[in-house]
Amino acid sequence: MLLGKPYNHSVMFSSPRFRAQSMRQHALGLPIVFSLLVVVILLSLRFGALRIDTGTVANAIWDYDRSDHRQIVVRELRLPRTAMGILAGACFAVAGALTQGVTRNPLGAPGILGINAGAAFAVVTAIYSGGITNPAGYVWFAFIGALGATVLVYVVASAGSGGATPIKLALAGAVISALLGSWTAALLLLDLETLDQARFWLAGSISGRGTEEAVLLFPIIAAALLLALFMGRQVNALSLGDEVAKGLGQRISITRTVAGVCVIALAGAAVALAGPAAFIGLAVPHIVRSVVGPDYRWIILYSALLGPCLLLGADIIGRVIVSPEELQVGIVSAALGAPFLVYLVRNTKMTEL
Repeated sequence: MLLGKPYNHSVMFSSPRFRAQSMRQHALGLPIVFSLLVVVILLSLRFGALRIDTGTVANAIWDYDRSDHRQIVVRELRLPRTAMGILAGACFAVAGALTQGVTRNPLGAPGILGINAGAAFAVVTAIYSGGITNPAGYVWFAFIGALGATVLVYVVASAGSGGATPIKLALAGAVISALLGSWTAALLLLDLETLDQARFWLAGSISGRGTEEAVLLFPIIAAALLLALFMGRQVNALSLGDEVAKGLGQRISITRTVAGVCVIALAGAAVALAGPAAFIGLAVPHIVRSVVGPDYRWIILYSALLGPCLLLGADIIGRVIVSPEELQVGIVSAALGAPFLVYLVRNTKMTEL
């Protein structure tokens, strides 16, 4: 199924024969995507300024020798970095899938709807006003900023007739993102120390991190991802329209509230771990949807596996392309995602999904 062509949701969600056939096909595809993720993880552990063979990587994980500097690089630097990429990529992608499904907006993503900008603004404010420089210390500010931006976007989009329509949400998100982005830039210009502390994180980066913040956030991430996976059926109903969802017995307000909490938790955690990396949350759900169709039970699951592949892939490219220096993952993902966004605008009807 190509992007931009409408799906016959009623046939796909109501035909038992189609559902059974689709489930078999999608289940068979999971090992392929999982294998791709394993390959990308191995490449992430191997490649960088210092190229390390697969045997050394295996020894660093299973038979660690502190006297081997290559194993130290794998164990102390690349393994935490890869773990960050897996968590952040899954969070960005699933948050984007949920946002697109609940709002029925093909441009729905934490970055487009201002959530990433809110989290980034809160973190920079914490660094500027509170002198908090340890990533484990400012991760919680990302959640506060994500929540605040979400509420603000919804309030702005709800103004006027028609309420918070998908188009109004996208426009409000663009406005709030620009506003928060300008405030963030002002804070960075007012204080060079804040700029030094935040510039690499703002570009989107998973380098130079330990595992402390990942350990802190893992329970929240795991709970939000599991809840998102169980929400596939409810999001399917919402994607058919509010009236149809009500006819199917859905409590729309409760579903949207729970989905919103998931998106805030996932986007806040992802930004706290990797900075506001662009396009992961927008691109991955569209790539998955073009392969598996409109069933969000599969879109969310596949996005959780493909998101880390894309983010780690961008990180590997950033390490290799200017070696021995590095390009931040946010820069690479934006460079890869911009052509995709142009393609999406040219080939997709900007209507409700």
